[in-house]
Amino acid sequence: MLRTLERLISRGSLEIVDADGGVHRFGNGEGPPLRARFTSHKAENKVGFNPELELGEQFMDGGYVMEAGTIYDLVFLLQSNANETGLPLWHLAILGGRYLTRRIRQFNTPLRAQRNVRSHYDLTGELYRLFLDRDLQYSCAYFETAEATLDQAQLAKKRHIAAKLDLKPGQRVLDIGSGWGGLGLYLADNFGVDVVGITLSEEQLAVARQRTRERGLEGRVDFRLQDYRKIEGRFDRIVSVGMFEHVGVGNFGNYFDACRNLMTEDGVMLLHSIGRFDGPGHTGAWIQKYIFPGGYIPALSEVVPKIEKSGLLIADIEVLRLHYADTLRHWRNRFMANRDRVKALYDERFCRMWEFYLASSEMAFRVGGMMNFQLQMTRELGALPATRDYLSAAEDALRAGDGGREPPELELAGE
Repeated sequence: MLRTLERLISRGSLEIVDADGGVHRFGNGEGPPLRARFTSHKAENKVGFNPELELGEQFMDGGYVMEAGTIYDLVFLLQSNANETGLPLWHLAILGGRYLTRRIRQFNTPLRAQRNVRSHYDLTGELYRLFLDRDLQYSCAYFETAEATLDQAQLAKKRHIAAKLDLKPGQRVLDIGSGWGGLGLYLADNFGVDVVGITLSEEQLAVARQRTRERGLEGRVDFRLQDYRKIEGRFDRIVSVGMFEHVGVGNFGNYFDACRNLMTEDGVMLLHSIGRFDGPGHTGAWIQKYIFPGGYIPALSEVVPKIEKSGLLIADIEVLRLHYADTLRHWRNRFMANRDRVKALYDERFCRMWEFYLASSEMAFRVGGMMNFQLQMTRELGALPATRDYLSAAEDALRAGDGGREPPELELAGE
């Protein structure tokens, strides 16, 4: 491990205290000093052999502790230096092996997909309320200004997506991966459309249905516990935000085939997903094990051919670069401010797990080559206006209507 760090760390100031008390320094000394102390030889060896998994796992288990700086600072230092020096060959070989076997881990049958989703999204709703915005939007926000609050940015995201759907009153909308219901309810409230929202999380479904009843929208909004492969009927519009990352690379073709078959001839679809700048890859071992089993962040080069083969037409592509990094910064700050309350819900190990998750995820978008993309698709060429002017007009109209206001405080089911 020490030899790897000597090769990897060219900038910054890092001290590693080994299990025997020896101090090892890395970097050129610039920036605030970081100091990590290992508590056992076993932890040292594990991190040295498989850092992709064990850097997070040993932080969770107390195999090393941060004595100066935070895990956020450490992940930033390691990721920034890796961008400059590259990873050692043995580490690249391990990653290559994970890439070759990725389809096995992403073999998401309906039953397996449901189990994977529930492992993350069926955690108590109180946890998510402690760090998300008031509407419980658990996906990349859209920061129209640097000063925007998280709630304002999530509202702007909903406006942005709604504009791209080019909605008309009376249309039927399918929301694939509807979460706690915020987007579907927003569309029904503002456009007079009928919405079917599907999720595999019972916790999310309960909240979404409660919110529907509270707004008196039972006749126009229908949230269901259902897999996208089981939906029947036709829809004028399809929207999917933050769900495609759970599909798995082996199912991309089936996903877009299903979406095309569910769309009317003049239908429009908007897909919002995390993506990779640097081409196809694999899901990190730690994220795969502890956060998103079965998940995968795709590259556009993997997605576009499947769309083309399905017969759908790509009408617009937008890449959101640092918006998710800023979203995660808000989430992490809120989580850390409420860390004692999270610990009361779970335990210290859980807090460390989520602290590492939020820190490493932000770094993936800030310096690690991840982004978000929005793909707008149709079945026929004339389904949307010929220029993009309608997008700004629609967002301006929505903005004038809501005034950029933040939504009311959300009450969760059972509270």
